[in-house]
Amino acid sequence: MATSLLDRLGLDRFSYCGVSLGGMVGMWLAAQAPSRVDRLALCCTSARFDSPDPWRQRADRVRREGSGAIAAQLVARWFTPPFVAGNPDAVRDFEDTLAGCTDEGYAACCEAIAAMDLRPVLPTVTAPTAVIAGAMDPATPPSHGKVIADAIPGARLHVVPDAAHLANVERPGPVTAILIEHLVAKGIPDNVL
Repeated sequence: MATSLLDRLGLDRFSYCGVSLGGMVGMWLAAQAPSRVDRLALCCTSARFDSPDPWRQRADRVRREGSGAIAAQLVARWFTPPFVAGNPDAVRDFEDTLAGCTDEGYAACCEAIAAMDLRPVLPTVTAPTAVIAGAMDPATPPSHGKVIADAIPGARLHVVPDAAHLANVERPGPVTAILIEHLVAKGIPDNVL
């Protein structure tokens, strides 16, 4: 069962925030265990992609050539050109991290995304939900966030200007403000933040 780790940790209810694939996991979890998810924040993610083919092709390439073969190309899409130009060390760190992923693990994630369609379960999500999208995100554009926000009852879409796929890294101030507003609305103690 998906909640067995939560049970072992003694977490009856929790708030969840996920970026990209982590957001996909959060949507699934909130739909599968709605009584457990207190608040949900989804950042730069999608409930479904138009075609599974690019994900399958990426998985095949990673299995043939390794994660390092795609690292620079993908990371370049995660940030806006001004961020890349002004933060070469940070961008290189993200490339190195991606290149260091196990090839099979990354390829399996690509295949899971290729097969994913969370749209049918989104209306069952009961947790108050904030959806965050980077205005310049080519991977999961604001239109993907709108699909999610429109399907989850009461969800709110926040589009962060001048940010691409890792809006939380590129524009931490606005993203953090959205998250604090969303979580503090529930009354999280100051020492948790």
